[in-house]
Amino acid sequence: MSGSETLIVIPALFIAILAIPVLLAGEWLVKRFRLLARFNIPAPVVGGLLVSALLLLGHLSGAFAARFQIHVTARWWTWLVTAEPEWFQAPGKHVNTPFLVAFFACIGLNARWELVRRGGAQVLLFWGAAAALAVAQNGIGVALAKLIGAPPLLGLVCGSVTMIGGHGTALGFAADLARAGLPTAAVAGAAAATFGLVCGGLIGGPVGGWLIRRHHLKSRVGAQIHLEAGRTGEAGILNDLRRCAGFGRPLFTHLLLLLVCLKIGAWISYFIQQTGITFPVYMGAILLGVGVRNLLDAAQLSWVDSEIIDTLASVCLGVFLATALMSLNLAELANTALPMLLILTVQVAVVAVYAGWVVFRLMGRDFEAAVMAGGLCGFGLGATPNAMANMKALVETFGPAPRAFLVVPLVGTFLVDSVNALNITFFLNLLK
Repeated sequence: MSGSETLIVIPALFIAILAIPVLLAGEWLVKRFRLLARFNIPAPVVGGLLVSALLLLGHLSGAFAARFQIHVTARWWTWLVTAEPEWFQAPGKHVNTPFLVAFFACIGLNARWELVRRGGAQVLLFWGAAAALAVAQNGIGVALAKLIGAPPLLGLVCGSVTMIGGHGTALGFAADLARAGLPTAAVAGAAAATFGLVCGGLIGGPVGGWLIRRHHLKSRVGAQIHLEAGRTGEAGILNDLRRCAGFGRPLFTHLLLLLVCLKIGAWISYFIQQTGITFPVYMGAILLGVGVRNLLDAAQLSWVDSEIIDTLASVCLGVFLATALMSLNLAELANTALPMLLILTVQVAVVAVYAGWVVFRLMGRDFEAAVMAGGLCGFGLGATPNAMANMKALVETFGPAPRAFLVVPLVGTFLVDSVNALNITFFLNLLK
């Protein structure tokens, strides 16, 4: 930004208002340009990146300079996702946090024990594959940093800290990395995690789609509108909203259940954080959702309708991704040092190859395995919502994948984070 250029700061809540138009723009572009549809790029990724790219273009050309104010301190917005001891201090929360937490609460509400029992061995296999990738990312990052003369700690930042870990883990370990000798850890972590977030949303669909087409794979599940089975109805935010309107009174009972999960889940997350362990903000909501659904199932109370929960999850996921990606500061990537870009580019290539050749074979070389490979690209480069969006785009084109929609969220949401925290701590101590 030049000295004479005025920076326009767009209020955070405007991001939420823009989410629906941005989603519609992304859906239109995916339908209009066959290349996007063929490579199964999620519509929220397309729409969100379009906005952030336009802001970057204005910045680089000098025509205008604008950025979103992404954090909200308004208590009426943050109350649902914040426990009172923290809420009374009016903390700043990312404007899309309620949508992120709500999405994972929906995942929890559909995580039935019967499905977990059926997918037990697959969960362990996928967890092992993800854990191995996390270790490999750190090894590759540190080795490449030493090879090109960059600080080894920078290689660690460009490893599983930001790739499998994402923004949350990057911020969680920033102070430890700074104390270890990398004072720019927070800024470098934000830039690396942003790079991963973008790439994770771009390569997952193409990897999964390529595997499905190359091996002529077919879904073995009958068409049904279930997130746990993969949505096969007509896609799009407007169609999701029409479904919500068509549910009538049951929609309000399910919304109330979802809001309760968000609020009580915020307290669960608060108590988890008091242990000093770094976990995602949505951990409490997803654990509560799992508990509530399985208690209701055990009591043979079947009033929770998975179709309604799935549709709410689809709306929340779309809004979250659109807001997250449109508010990205791509200038951070444009200004990222060459060593970081080199390491991160190699990491993206490794994840794509690992997903397509190792994970696909390990998980059974079938349709579900191909969808899981696409999902791994999403959370292996920074965010489980990206994994879900990648898989959602694949199943909307090729058919349901219930096993993938069970295994990937369970591993990507919290199982791999527990291993990754130990993995990062080991490398951090090794490099001190």
